[in-house]
Amino acid sequence: MNLAEFEARIKNNPQPLILDLWAPWCAPCRAMEPAFKQVSQKYAGQVEVLKINADDSAEVLRSLGVMGIPTVVAFAGGKEIVRRTGMQSAEALDILFDAALHQRKPAITPPAPMERLLRSAAGLALLGLGWFNGPSYLLLGLGAVILFSAFYDRCPIYRAIVPYLTARLQRQRQ
Repeated sequence: MNLAEFEARIKNNPQPLILDLWAPWCAPCRAMEPAFKQVSQKYAGQVEVLKINADDSAEVLRSLGVMGIPTVVAFAGGKEIVRRTGMQSAEALDILFDAALHQRKPAITPPAPMERLLRSAAGLALLGLGWFNGPSYLLLGLGAVILFSAFYDRCPIYRAIVPYLTARLQRQRQ
């Protein structure tokens, strides 16, 4: 798909659109494919899916500023709603499809699996350093914050507070 066709498709699409940027050689793209099919079937008829092979449409990727694949972008009304790079779980894909359908940025988006793993390892390493070097309350606190950032999307208190605070801040801006 060339850039002009892509831009026309985004601007003139009557339905919300999920853009899946992938490549046949990309292992995370292939690993994400079953979850992507499952979620896209759930939203069939409500959200349109456009799959673009990164090797065949480099001009489109450059115009979007895409630096890595897989990348999934949600569009609604011709505007980008949310973008995620890296392999996404079925839960994360469902959040992206829902954001496109309701034409709003999601309040909470979970980290990608690899990002979650790296944050967990870094947080645990800092907790270990903080405990065995003293204890160092600064390292313990930093480790706890980084470890929480790996799992914040699963915390029921965080899930309850964030939408409330987001709505309240939007009201204050108006």
